[in-house]
Amino acid sequence: MSQNTNPLRKYFRQPAIYIRLPSGGKYWIPGSVNMPENGELPVLPMTAIDEITYRTPDALFNGQATVSVIQSCIPNIKDAWSMPGCDLNSILIAIRVASYGHEMDLSSTCPKCATTSDYAVDLRQFLDQIVMPDYNQTSKISDLEFVLKPITYKDQNAVSLSNFENQKTLQQITQSENMDEKEKMARMAGIMQNATKLSLQTIAASVAAIRSPEGLVTEREHIQEIFAECDINLYGSVRDKVIELRNQTEPKPLNITCKDCDHTYTQPINFEMSNFFGTAS
Repeated sequence: MSQNTNPLRKYFRQPAIYIRLPSGGKYWIPGSVNMPENGELPVLPMTAIDEITYRTPDALFNGQATVSVIQSCIPNIKDAWSMPGCDLNSILIAIRVASYGHEMDLSSTCPKCATTSDYAVDLRQFLDQIVMPDYNQTSKISDLEFVLKPITYKDQNAVSLSNFENQKTLQQITQSENMDEKEKMARMAGIMQNATKLSLQTIAASVAAIRSPEGLVTEREHIQEIFAECDINLYGSVRDKVIELRNQTEPKPLNITCKDCDHTYTQPINFEMSNFFGTAS
């Protein structure tokens, strides 16, 4: 045995589960994921360093924690920033299952009797529920045909950051006692313009190409421009289709029956890293 070989190597983490991505590796930027021939990615449990990483507020806020932990636990993923959004929930669930097991504790408050109870949720049911939207179906509006695609995690994270900054600035403006109403209105108008621009950019990032009688357009700046200049009906039709496809990858809410009053209600579940990995079952 080489002197450089760690005698404790057999205790290093090993794959705990294997997952198939909803996308099957499609829509990833070339080189960002090494897809095995059988299509199953090995998932390792988190390390102590990974746990520290996702508990770091700045890293969580800017998305780096999510990227670092994904690349650590699924080494076949080389660039998680390029990950299509349709794969994100499956990946986060798989990492949690590999690290803590398939059960997760959930606290839920009954809307009828206000009793808060703890429930054990089997995360495998959510993995089974997640389906890949059919992006092969184009959206035809007038004489334009829109070829849609899932937004990348990098774009998705940029949208979240911008929305947070806009909300934070808006709150500061409304609570300010040293700003006159005219200045407040002007600054709020600027925030609304930024929000509108962000919405247009998000929809444009979800469009791979537009076919027109003049030819195929794939340049992102041209796609952004048409959404800035087209009528509201065309923009609204594309936006609604993008949202419809995106919602297909969201987890279905749980049906919960209250332990005290037997009232049945739905409980949304959030796979945001900041709370999803907060506690083990």
